[in-house]
Amino acid sequence: MYAVILAGGKGVRLRPYTTALPKPLVPIGDQHAILEIVLRQLSRAGFTRCTIAIGHLGEIIRAYVGDGSQWGMSIDYATEESPLGTIGPLLNLRDRLPENFLVMNGDVLTDLDYADVLRSHEASGAPLTIATYPRKVHIDFGVLTTDASRVVGFTEKPSMDYHVSMGVYGLSRATLDGYTPGLPLGFDELVLDLLRSQNLPHSYAFDGYWLDIGRPDDYDRANAEFTTRKSLLLKGA
Repeated sequence: MYAVILAGGKGVRLRPYTTALPKPLVPIGDQHAILEIVLRQLSRAGFTRCTIAIGHLGEIIRAYVGDGSQWGMSIDYATEESPLGTIGPLLNLRDRLPENFLVMNGDVLTDLDYADVLRSHEASGAPLTIATYPRKVHIDFGVLTTDASRVVGFTEKPSMDYHVSMGVYGLSRATLDGYTPGLPLGFDELVLDLLRSQNLPHSYAFDGYWLDIGRPDDYDRANAEFTTRKSLLLKGA
């Protein structure tokens, strides 16, 4: 099985931690970087090949990870000379991609079964599979529904349930057909194009542990929880 890890961003929201380190290498706990945890999980799940898309401070990632042999994987790199978005780096890799593969952000902390995401994607026949996570938002105000200046509905401090993308995807190589290598392409653009064409993505629902380390508060939470979550995230470690 093959995975592409997106690790080329500048990690602006996580500054100052990312001033000198790329976000996937910020430490979690006393011994591990986020990217190391991800690579250990992928290896344990049966992934043998991986490409890491690097950009900002990418040489530090290359020096840290090497060829992947320490995790029993074969790892190579794709360098972004300029930001290409979430999906853009894959266009330059298209000729060496398998028919179906996993794509994920390099800053995700989760006990998601990556192999099962890819198996589900292959079985679905969909162009794209999105791992999704439930979220609940509490609104601290009375919410009005209006129509032509008239109030036609009212809900006091409602809660809204919705599903968010976890930053982990199953993707088919053919889904990239028609896009131009070297040009930026975001995940949002790809999804909207698929919806417009009625070539609908598949959803992989997950309700285990997931933390997107995008902001300092998220990073602090990850470190606070890691001691109790280590056995879950690094089974057998």
